[in-house]
Amino acid sequence: MNTTRLGDTGLEISRLALGCMTYGDPGWRSWVLDEAAARVHVRKALDLGINFFDTADMYSNGVSEEITGKVLRELAHREDYVLATKVFFPVQRGPNRGGLSKKHILAACDASLRRLGLDYIDLYQIHRFDPDTPIEETIEALDSLVVAGKVRYLGASSMAAWQFASMLFTADALGAARFVAMQNHLNLAYREEEREMVPLCLEQGVGLIPWSPLARGFLAGNRTRAIRNPTARSRDDSYADRLYFEEADFRVLDRLLEVSARLGEPPARVALAWLLSLPGVDAPIVGTTRIEQLEELAAAVELELDEATIAELEAPYVPHPVLGHEQPSPRD
Repeated sequence: MNTTRLGDTGLEISRLALGCMTYGDPGWRSWVLDEAAARVHVRKALDLGINFFDTADMYSNGVSEEITGKVLRELAHREDYVLATKVFFPVQRGPNRGGLSKKHILAACDASLRRLGLDYIDLYQIHRFDPDTPIEETIEALDSLVVAGKVRYLGASSMAAWQFASMLFTADALGAARFVAMQNHLNLAYREEEREMVPLCLEQGVGLIPWSPLARGFLAGNRTRAIRNPTARSRDDSYADRLYFEEADFRVLDRLLEVSARLGEPPARVALAWLLSLPGVDAPIVGTTRIEQLEELAAAVELELDEATIAELEAPYVPHPVLGHEQPSPRD
């Protein structure tokens, strides 16, 4: 597995991250795998050279963090993996249980550390932008975690480019730790981030670690216009229905299938190789429920697409409304 530096930092990460929303409490989602299955996937990821693992406090209402932390502590030395988690969505209901207030951020970080069983978090990410909290308050709270040694690096997830620019500017103005990574919605079927967010991150030295690099399975090639939900996850993923499945998306998928057949490569591998070819993309975050999926996607790191093939894959794309910046409910 090839490695790269995360943005302009010295942090070395694998070119793929294993997304750990897939592991936790099957009662939270029908497709979520339990601890025993998670251990198998994490062990395989480590064997493949993946050292970057991403979770969030809201996944399985905290159980994903518990399992991810426990399994990594068992299987790897702390210095040999990079662990990312997130804050914003409530794990429990009640006032100050969500958002990016100082009260919630500090409490949520301590709770994540307890669940993970760790002394520090490598990459602590805000899961969404909070329009109800002053940016200065959020930045000061996050900076205090870095100063306290509880967090090494800061990251952000889906928001408008102007919002992220405001947060970067505020951090610089306050002399605070700034964001080094953006976990954004970017894949072959949804490329609106290339208009403003990607150029901003390139100019600011912020690494890109896209979520849903296969469009929640849409780019795996097993969806059709007639059968949209062939897998257990797709049948229990209402959020995907709001992101994909437009006719324009199927035209992108049609082209991907044509190119994949010509190359003799699985569609998911080609779609991931395309994403890895984009400037600024350091480590797409993949989630797998089968070991063969993980092996297939890891091979995408070695697949190089020429300029003509990249242009061919990109040609059918048409502009989309902005998707993925909203604040989905905990059931999404």
